[in-house]
Amino acid sequence: MSQVKAIIGLGNPGADYADTRHNAGAWLVQAIARDSLTPLRMEKKFLGHYAKVDFAGRELHLLNPTTFMNRSGAAVAALCQFFKISPEELLLAHDELDIAPGTARYKQGGGHGGHNGLRDTISALGNDNTFHRLRIGIGHPGDARQVTNYVLGRPGKMERSAIDAAIDECLATLPEALRGDWAKAMNRLHSFSAGG
Repeated sequence: MSQVKAIIGLGNPGADYADTRHNAGAWLVQAIARDSLTPLRMEKKFLGHYAKVDFAGRELHLLNPTTFMNRSGAAVAALCQFFKISPEELLLAHDELDIAPGTARYKQGGGHGGHNGLRDTISALGNDNTFHRLRIGIGHPGDARQVTNYVLGRPGKMERSAIDAAIDECLATLPEALRGDWAKAMNRLHSFSAGG
């Protein structure tokens, strides 16, 4: 099984979007960079904020694209081409409407589920969807017509602390995932819930 070499956090760029639900994947990458004491820096050739870190004894490429969500694929493809990373060696962290705040799930492959960042990434990787995902729950507004405003809105205080707790649990399970022990990482992460 391929080892993960890069973790990419999907989101929208700029201060206006930094604290919105759609940026939950970017929050995860920021948390890894913070824990690794390595700041993410703008790297034009990868169209995003990039850092190379040592995490759990592994060298890992981190990237938060500064393209908008629906153009994420260009940044992902640029990083993969430069470092010769295959899709199976990628872990994409993204917000997930179908999971409650305070929970997160690992997954490999599958469709984009209407997520524009995943859709563009699959297309940019030559319709290859074999990358790993880390789906960070943000919950659903209950009405499809409200989804756009919901994902671009900021979570309330309780909701944000539940999402942050789930991200902390993601960080705790990442070493197992990076070792390729996906079953163990999944068992631990998928049984975790903060705030319900």
